[in-house]
Amino acid sequence: MSLMTQTFENTEIGERRIQAVLPSGLTVVVIPRPGFHKTFATFATRYGSIDNAFHDPKTQAVVTVPDGIAHFLEHKMFEKEGGGDAFDDFARLGASSNAYTDYTSTTFLFQTTSHVMENLTTLLDFVQRPYFTEANVNKEKGIIEQEIRMYLDMPGDRLHSNLMRALYVNHPVRIDIAGSVESIRTITPEDLYTCYRTFYHPSNMILLVIGDVDPQQIIAEVRRNQEPKGYGAQGPVVPVYPPEPAGVKEKHVEKSMVVSMPLFVMGYKDARTGLTGPALLRQELTYGLMWQMLCGKSSPLFQDLYGQGLINDRFYARYGGSTTFGFSALGGETPQPELLEEKLTQALGQAPLTAADLERAKKREIGEFIGLFQNPEELAYAYNSLFFRGIDIFDYVDTAMALTLQDIEQARAEHLQESQRAASVIRPQDN
Repeated sequence: MSLMTQTFENTEIGERRIQAVLPSGLTVVVIPRPGFHKTFATFATRYGSIDNAFHDPKTQAVVTVPDGIAHFLEHKMFEKEGGGDAFDDFARLGASSNAYTDYTSTTFLFQTTSHVMENLTTLLDFVQRPYFTEANVNKEKGIIEQEIRMYLDMPGDRLHSNLMRALYVNHPVRIDIAGSVESIRTITPEDLYTCYRTFYHPSNMILLVIGDVDPQQIIAEVRRNQEPKGYGAQGPVVPVYPPEPAGVKEKHVEKSMVVSMPLFVMGYKDARTGLTGPALLRQELTYGLMWQMLCGKSSPLFQDLYGQGLINDRFYARYGGSTTFGFSALGGETPQPELLEEKLTQALGQAPLTAADLERAKKREIGEFIGLFQNPEELAYAYNSLFFRGIDIFDYVDTAMALTLQDIEQARAEHLQESQRAASVIRPQDN
């Protein structure tokens, strides 16, 4: 049976993509990059650290699994039955490989300058051949325990984690992506297979290939690889999240660590959740442009705080989130966390915003977006993130251009609420 492929183009930025949905439900997307020597591919699933409770697709019973299991599963996927691991297979083919887990997805990837088809087969096969035993799961627990303890000693990681615990009362985004030492010790092979069968079905995944390749050949090869594996139909995965109040859990969290200067981050919890697709894209762009206008390096507020020595050039302000959560975070190194917090809370709601500021912010945002297409790694991360939230990447520019100053002002009024604000500080340890 022939397979219909679709070509999508954005003439404004001169880019196109070719995609198909295979009978198994797997979405395959190819973004041609003529003249590129390197090919970059990702195989990603809509499964992240926040998905620790979900309906079984067959029985609809609610399943609860240990915190950190998505990250644990990512680690275990590389091990092969009979010994060895997928890293060795990629290395023999001249490719480098990796994987990562975030709040909402897990991604496996490789990059190579040769043997694209062989590497693509390796990527598909190792992700679709799980191998979990009591012995190899227990061995992995020791490895991940060391990783968790390493994160606990990283000031930047603790700064962010403490902010999330302060902002959120119940939502699992407040839990570290890797879980805790205690939670991962309870993981069993049966838990891993349950999560794998639920979230690693092709209909919950996307394969993305970026490079100087023939899209039709890529799609045909992937189809040939998938057909013998006999994937049947599976309904959509339905995660379960606890109700989350609008307010924050704590207003202020502090910790002492080995740092030369205090670290400070202030966050605003987004009370407006439940969005997907174009509405979610519009919200993210609105907040992103708002922070550029308020705190970008050319803004009066940034220059004022910088001139007073309260921030340095690593100060940041950004928004992040998904359908079930969203938050803004702004901060960096500062000699006086209390004074910086005071000045920020006073100025953010009062700083004047102009139409000229908005046009400059739009030009910068669109310029950075177009630049993604010259960086396969960053493009793949952005594409997958948007795809899993129902957003078409080619809608990005038009959505940004349509935003008005009134949209920005409304977002500021709704988002910068004192009841939704919390702060996290890491102070130098006393010697």
